[in-house]
Amino acid sequence: MARRPIESIADAQRRAKRRIPGPIYKALISGNEKGVTIRDNVDAFSDIGWRPLVARETYEEQPLDRDLSSTALGMDLSVPFMIGPAGAQAVDPRAEVAVAAAAKTVGTAIGLSSFATKPIEEVVAANPNALYQLYWTGSKDDILWRMERAKAAGAKGLIITLDATGGGLGRRDWDSPPVPAKIDLEALIRFAPMALSRPGWLARFLFGGGIPDLAVPNSANGPGENPPFSTIYAELMQTQVPTWDDVKWLREEWGGKFVVKGIFRSDEARRAIDIGADAIVVSNHGGNNLDSTYASIRVLPAIAKAIGDQAEVWFDGGIRRGMDVAKALALGADTVLLGRAWLWGLAAGGEKGVLDVLRMLEDGLHFALVGLGHRSINELSPDDIVAPEGFFIQS
Repeated sequence: MARRPIESIADAQRRAKRRIPGPIYKALISGNEKGVTIRDNVDAFSDIGWRPLVARETYEEQPLDRDLSSTALGMDLSVPFMIGPAGAQAVDPRAEVAVAAAAKTVGTAIGLSSFATKPIEEVVAANPNALYQLYWTGSKDDILWRMERAKAAGAKGLIITLDATGGGLGRRDWDSPPVPAKIDLEALIRFAPMALSRPGWLARFLFGGGIPDLAVPNSANGPGENPPFSTIYAELMQTQVPTWDDVKWLREEWGGKFVVKGIFRSDEARRAIDIGADAIVVSNHGGNNLDSTYASIRVLPAIAKAIGDQAEVWFDGGIRRGMDVAKALALGADTVLLGRAWLWGLAAGGEKGVLDVLRMLEDGLHFALVGLGHRSINELSPDDIVAPEGFFIQS
């Protein structure tokens, strides 16, 4: 039977729930503590309205095509969104390699997590427009080794993630699954009911290289190492949050394009610019850090205004459709990072599932431009937007 394309992000989520074991699905949807922030990230977009243009002056001003092309850190992209970093994918045996390939087909880039299950060399081979996302863990020598490896692999930029701290991660009220330190006999017996509950998922892994070993090769601190996710996660929880001097040191040691992720205040945006960031990401870690942090979209305009044209403004948090992408662009974002949407696509249909999701977002953005009377994403502006009084935070 021919595969039926995914029809919406909600459809991708439903299929993911049916296709993968319950505990793994819960890891894809869970946020921190009560999940206030993860819900607000999504719901906030519904509070933002449009001011549509319903008539045009001439037919010549209404080309059928709309220009969605963009650039990010000097990379030419066909769309103004890219794959955001997300770690430990036990949803498909090809994992980030499949995601990178789908992104390349659409003409966009991938941010590869330090907690990814595929090594950066394989991901860059699948899509040369790949960025390496780094957590501040281990010693400076460890960090230098990981950066040099990413540089040698051909990463187009470094993303330092600041919106993941021991102050928020790890305390979830709503059933995030345990992760074993390694897949041994004890773990196989313990998690056998989970695997057998979705025999199709199990078969895909068995015929695609074997049960996932939960290693995170891009967090290795030396050659030949493939540390388990749980070890690096625990290390992250026990590592001091980096100072701005640490971030400046990273920027100098890296030497290439540099992105600071997790910015939520204008004063910290300016600090990032002062140390030489080429881009900043307005982000609350997808609701997986400090719960009750307000939606990322509510602080975007103030931060974009504070930065001006000194650096690129990237955004993530709550994107579920192409219209959401359009709203973020109108409010000051240059590039939008995608998270759970592509994860659900991967879980629902592998590489083709990710491609379906990216094409849906592309189509949704196109029709948003049509409805607003714009020829290009570059014409989107705050004049297109209406929002309740007090909705936007002067952060």
